[in-house]
Amino acid sequence: MNKELEKNIGNNIREIRESRKMTQETLAARLQVLGCDITRSSIAKIEVGQRHLYPDEIVMIKEILETDFDSIFYGIKE
Repeated sequence: MNKELEKNIGNNIREIRESRKMTQETLAARLQVLGCDITRSSIAKIEVGQRHLYPDEIVMIKEILETDFDSIFYGIKE
């Protein structure tokens, strides 16, 4: 995947997570409950574009953050 795209998606996830007043630790824990083997450190790496996101992780993050794919891929519309 394109590094710049991964960085943008990670930043979008961070912005959405923060707008929901959710910590990286909480997001990681909720993903783990859904069966995703992920740590807070992995969330931090995703948010800065240092770790690849798998499709199932994107779907779960979308559900947990109660957002849509457009916001994850293109950013929050104000």
